[in-house]
Amino acid sequence: MSQNGPDKNTIYPLAGYERLCFLKNIIENPNIVVGDYTYYDDFEDVHNFEKNVKYHFDFTGDKLIIGKFCMIASDVKFIMNGANHLNDSISAYPFAIFGNGWEGAMEGRSYPNKGDLVIGNDVWIGYNATLMAGITVHDGAIIAANSTVTKDVEPYAIVGGNPAAVIRKRFSVEKIRELLAIKWWDWDIENITRNVHNLTGNDISKLK
Repeated sequence: MSQNGPDKNTIYPLAGYERLCFLKNIIENPNIVVGDYTYYDDFEDVHNFEKNVKYHFDFTGDKLIIGKFCMIASDVKFIMNGANHLNDSISAYPFAIFGNGWEGAMEGRSYPNKGDLVIGNDVWIGYNATLMAGITVHDGAIIAANSTVTKDVEPYAIVGGNPAAVIRKRFSVEKIRELLAIKWWDWDIENITRNVHNLTGNDISKLK
């Protein structure tokens, strides 16, 4: 048995429990990139994850990028750029996709693309949260259940609501700066294992 945590390459790290998976090991879409030890928990089937990455069409080319050691609850949804319509035109209706004389509607034009949706490391995303295309949720952030995140989330911020707003910061500015410099999620697994008790505490000096 390993003394350095679960095997990062296993699908189900909890014996006999298949509603929680290490997410990177079930992803099939090459435009979804997930870091080690990030887990997804689903009330029904962990393979629902990709179904909850909405409007993620190949032709848009955008990516969902999720860091290491993230915690993603059931029914979290990611709304990608394929959902976008024109919003500065007379009509937002997507005429071109229906053809039959309408195929030229988008000549010389393009639908809005806000870029990749990026989740940092050690981010906790609560049940039924929705995250919109083009945002970055920075390291250590927490997204409250049922939130709709429409803009970037700062490191170690707790946000909630629709649209999500900052509830509070998890630590002082100085402590956040230290944690971002330490980047514990990039340590080798042996060092992480030696520090798991310190990582569940709040004395940053013990990590230095």
